[in-house]
Amino acid sequence: MGTIEKSATFPVSAEKLWAVTGDPNRFGDWLSMHQKWKGDVPAEIKQGDTIVEVVSVMGMPNTITWTVEEYSPGESVTLAGTGMAGVKIAMTAAVTDHGDSSTLDLKTSFEGQMLVGAIGAAVEKAGLADLETSLATLAELLG
Repeated sequence: MGTIEKSATFPVSAEKLWAVTGDPNRFGDWLSMHQKWKGDVPAEIKQGDTIVEVVSVMGMPNTITWTVEEYSPGESVTLAGTGMAGVKIAMTAAVTDHGDSSTLDLKTSFEGQMLVGAIGAAVEKAGLADLETSLATLAELLG
């Protein structure tokens, strides 16, 4: 199993950070691996919801059917999904309030027969680069 983790602190309130990162409809604004949603995505998700997303890592698109495993509005969301070739992915985004700033912690883990050895390591490296790009884009967006 591969794991990618990245955190960043922004000079904005946790509420402002969550308004962007906790809303799946805003993923396209900052999350570089997000390509599009298939079907409607509710304005506010809740535990048990299912949403379908097309993501791209290393130029390879994959359709992921996500289930919202945990959802704590304003604080965190955990999605677990399955994609093509039996790829299983879990993603957690958590926001921590520091008063005059807030931190976003992102963690993604993935596994599958196609994601072992050198391919798994390459996906992990590319995924980390995607998260770094996403956090830089988020910093610009939050201004």
